[in-house]
Amino acid sequence: MLRFAVFVSGNGSNLQAIIDAVKRGDIKAELALVISDRENAVGLKRAEKEGFPARVFSPKDYTNRQSVDRDMVITLRNEKIDFIVLAGYMRLLTAFFVNKFPKKIINVHPSLLPNFKGVNGIKDAFTYGSKVTGVTIHFVNEKMDNGPIIMQEPVCVLEGDTKEKLEKRIHKAEHRIYPRAIQYYVDGRLKIRGRQVKILEELPDEKKK
Repeated sequence: MLRFAVFVSGNGSNLQAIIDAVKRGDIKAELALVISDRENAVGLKRAEKEGFPARVFSPKDYTNRQSVDRDMVITLRNEKIDFIVLAGYMRLLTAFFVNKFPKKIINVHPSLLPNFKGVNGIKDAFTYGSKVTGVTIHFVNEKMDNGPIIMQEPVCVLEGDTKEKLEKRIHKAEHRIYPRAIQYYVDGRLKIRGRQVKILEELPDEKKK
């Protein structure tokens, strides 16, 4: 069974959705470690409550970003982590880190990329006056919110919406499709060619039968 780590910085609602999916058997992989860059992240408390091991790698304990990422790589290697899931992790991973896990890091972003990159995707789409925004699941590369797209789901901005109402619907979509995308990865159903990601309709093993 594949082992994976989840990175969080804040509330960890996507982490909770992933934990729930693992417990239901919707994600057939072992959530082996939760990592955060913030000691007070609510996501850490969720991991502790659910009985999953967690570690903090706080930037204030290091002289530079690459030192943080180097220690994380060592820990992940020691824990035999096969792939990484970012769930509201608010730090940009260095090229050093990403290159240690090529095509093995997945992220969720609250907009339809390439529109509204960055930490304020929901606010920026709402302020801009977009009629449709949404959720993107993508592989991570060296650039911010730039990797090949796995899945997207649109979320309409309704008449009379507030940013908070829109945010709730976007999070609901995230919690629904992110576990599904993770299981596609576990099943080996994601095939990357350049910027294109194809989701195989059948599992690779089933094609051999």
